[in-house]
Amino acid sequence: MKSQDSSQDSFEVDVSIFEKDGKTEFSEKIKIHKEKTVKAFQDLVINVKTEVTETKVASQILVKYIKEGNVTKEEEKELRTQVYDLLKVLGIGVPFALIPGASLLLPFLIKIAQKKGVEILPTAFNESNKKA
Repeated sequence: MKSQDSSQDSFEVDVSIFEKDGKTEFSEKIKIHKEKTVKAFQDLVINVKTEVTETKVASQILVKYIKEGNVTKEEEKELRTQVYDLLKVLGIGVPFALIPGASLLLPFLIKIAQKKGVEILPTAFNESNKKA
């Protein structure tokens, strides 16, 4: 994805790589749903950056705890939340990275978990936390 103009939110999506591999149906769907595709990638990048920032903060809290032996309740809560997020990423990422084709099941797994009231995504990916 390349930004055509920094003053506008328009993006050019290059799907020629899929067309070369004979996946023209997939590239056509991306072209048809260009705005949704761009929005999904933008959200993914923003959420990953948020998780990276939260992990850096959590590591600083952990270093403080190791050096001083104590942290505030707020810092403890933040550290605990981030450790849970990291465990969620490992729980989702490792099996899906190791098993070929398993990543195709991830969206279905997320939907099923949401219907059952189980949060399997890190907090940065949770829509209700963003709105709060």
